[in-house]
Amino acid sequence: MQLLSALLFTAGLATATPLNIPNYAQAAIDSGLALKGLNALATLSALTRTGGTCTPTKIKYRREWRTLSKADRRKFVAAVKCLQGKPSVLPKDGTVPGAITLWDDLAYAHAWRTFFVHMSATFLVWHRYFLFTYETLLETECGWTQGLPYWEWGLDVNNMRGSPLFDGSDTSIGSDGVFVPGRPDFILDIIGGPDPEPIRVVFPPGTGGGCVESGPFNDTVVRLGPFPLDGTPWTNETVYGNNPRCLDRDLNTNPLQRWSTFRNSTELILGYDNIREFQGFLEGDPRVTTEKPIGIHGGGHWGVGGITRDPIISPYDPAFWFHHNQLDRIYWIWQNLDFNNRKDVFGTGTWGNFPPSPNVTVEDFIDVLPHQPAIKIKDSMNTVSGAPFCYVYV
Repeated sequence: MQLLSALLFTAGLATATPLNIPNYAQAAIDSGLALKGLNALATLSALTRTGGTCTPTKIKYRREWRTLSKADRRKFVAAVKCLQGKPSVLPKDGTVPGAITLWDDLAYAHAWRTFFVHMSATFLVWHRYFLFTYETLLETECGWTQGLPYWEWGLDVNNMRGSPLFDGSDTSIGSDGVFVPGRPDFILDIIGGPDPEPIRVVFPPGTGGGCVESGPFNDTVVRLGPFPLDGTPWTNETVYGNNPRCLDRDLNTNPLQRWSTFRNSTELILGYDNIREFQGFLEGDPRVTTEKPIGIHGGGHWGVGGITRDPIISPYDPAFWFHHNQLDRIYWIWQNLDFNNRKDVFGTGTWGNFPPSPNVTVEDFIDVLPHQPAIKIKDSMNTVSGAPFCYVYV
């Protein structure tokens, strides 16, 4: 009852249907109050659709990192470090010779699917299932029974290094990387839009660049990769072999200020009523938008920097999971504001439809084998159905 009262208060004592969205003032949008209100409306909507094994007492509440007590933050860090120490369960058949731990398994699960679950119809739903896989492993293998925490980027657009997530304390997920001076701007040329000329995006260097300097996860080992993205041939041995190196970061407020502010998130939720445009602007898909070529998805990845910029093995950084949980939160809010009309997917099953592939429907399957079985996409839409999800965001 206390939770429901808090949600109603945050939503402005809303008693109407979720579609009756308040006309938020610009100050409320910029401060994050509007996003909190939308989250509360979405939660109230979702809680009307619990079913199956997802009873009110079993719902996991996914919360922003800094709302957890320091004791709970330490417990979560311990659970992740526990998972990093669990042995791999992948077949020992030479496919992934570098997989030593479950952490390597999760990186591999993302790596080999990269060109099927980005800029494709399954981007949002597959990553939702991937997050659920991680959350489940943290519980079954390492005893974390609460919901998976997320990172609200809007709170850190002016000071990444001071964020409770990255301040290097024992209640964080470790610090920035060691500062590497003299680095040039990073230039990213994005192709695939209607214009044959690439969309050029320039990023200044961040405040790190080297190995994570202090705090939890400064001893995290990255084994798989790197993957050559310039057409250089590779084999399982070269990219899935054991190539141990440090976890690096390059915290950078510039991408967050450009693409991942409270305003960016709120306008995305309120601005589009179909999955093609919503997901296209969220990802910065050049087939949908040339004005926002990075989107909130890229903003968070580039904000953390280091290996988190890598589209293939970014799950090696614990920050990946916080960032993608926030993305799922934005998607979840958008869905639950008009749930009956927002249970679809759009597009094909390959990155930018290259190579060309069939359109995906909600009757198709996604999986995170061997850690989670295949499920139909339509079963990934309701996060409180119990088949298999049972969570909301607060």
